[in-house]
Amino acid sequence: MDEMSRKILELLQEDACLTPERIAVMLGQDAEVIQAEIERLERDRIVIGRKALINWERAGDEQVWAIIEVRVSPQRDVGFNSIANRIARFPETWSVYLLSGTYDLAVQVFGRTMREVASFVSEKLAPLEGVEGTTTHFLMKRYKDRGVVFEDLEVAERLPITP
Repeated sequence: MDEMSRKILELLQEDACLTPERIAVMLGQDAEVIQAEIERLERDRIVIGRKALINWERAGDEQVWAIIEVRVSPQRDVGFNSIANRIARFPETWSVYLLSGTYDLAVQVFGRTMREVASFVSEKLAPLEGVEGTTTHFLMKRYKDRGVVFEDLEVAERLPITP
């Protein structure tokens, strides 16, 4: 990958709303060249999507998020890929990651209520063939997501030392 492509990717990762024209100005390039390169990066699935990061709590729309650790038995010739892809197709599933350690997969899901998330785990995820166990962690508060701080974090002031 050349330096211009890498810079385009870095800029889009920082701000997915940047237009090819704006990126062209930032990189001192022609807008048509930038547009063609972005299209190539999308065609090659290097740029997979562009999404806004929304603070739904502030927008008044409460959501329940959970991270579920999943222990699975790998399948012959496909390992964890088959079950991971199956889990990823559920609409409740936001992210699926292969892990090292005690659990094999980390699955991030969301729902409108804790009951909705619990139902997903007990009725859809846990019964899947190959799933040996799950541990669900409900997210209580989001401080930072994808590199973006959600609320101003207070700087802790040190107390003066007194005798």
